[in-house]
Parts: sequence; C-alpha cells; structure tokens
Amino acid sequence: MNSSVEILELSGILDGIRGNELRREVSSIVETGVQILLIDMQEVKFIDSSGLGALVSAMQMTRSANVKLFLCSINDQVRMLFELTKMDRIFQTFADRGDFHHQVMSIQ
Repeated sequence: MNSSVEILELSGILDGIRGNELRREVSSIVETGVQILLIDMQEVKFIDSSGLGALVSAMQMTRSANVKLFLCSINDQVRMLFELTKMDRIFQTFADRGDFHHQVMSIQ
C-alpha cells in the first residue's frame, strides 16, 4: 500500500454525543497526515440527525485536508437512511473492508 490508511471503527448509536467524539477523532486523524480514512460502520445500529451531521462534518474536515474519506459495512437500516437523505450520493461506501481494499487499495 502506497497510501497511508487509517481505519476508524464506530459502534452503537451515532448521536449527538458520539457525533462530537467522531468529529474530535477525525480531526486528530487528519492531523497525522493520513491520506485515506475508512470509517467502518459494521457495529453502528442507528444514526440520528446529529450523527448524520457529524459524518458531514467529517467529510468537510477530510476534504479540507485533502484526505479521502470512505465508509464501509453499513447495515440496511443505515443504508436506507442514507438513501432517504441523499447521503448515499455524498459518501462513497463499500460492502466491507475486503471490498474497500479490493477496489481502492489495488489501484493505489
């Protein structure tokens, strides 16, 4: 792998409190000079509007730092929410980490 990749694993409910933690974590990761950030959402059960806002903030932070942001392992309920809110057009998602590595890392 030529690019430096950081994987951030989320779990539980992505709400206002967890969203603030996510913002801090992404900010810290971006400061390390990472080139690609993969947020693994396999253990995320539910996302509320604050959680969606935190993901949008994460996207803005990574774009400002010229870091590529990807999501993987999104469950059906979260995927439906992404489709309803058009977030599926903003975030590039992968079925799982293997899919991410196959599609993204093989071309790096």
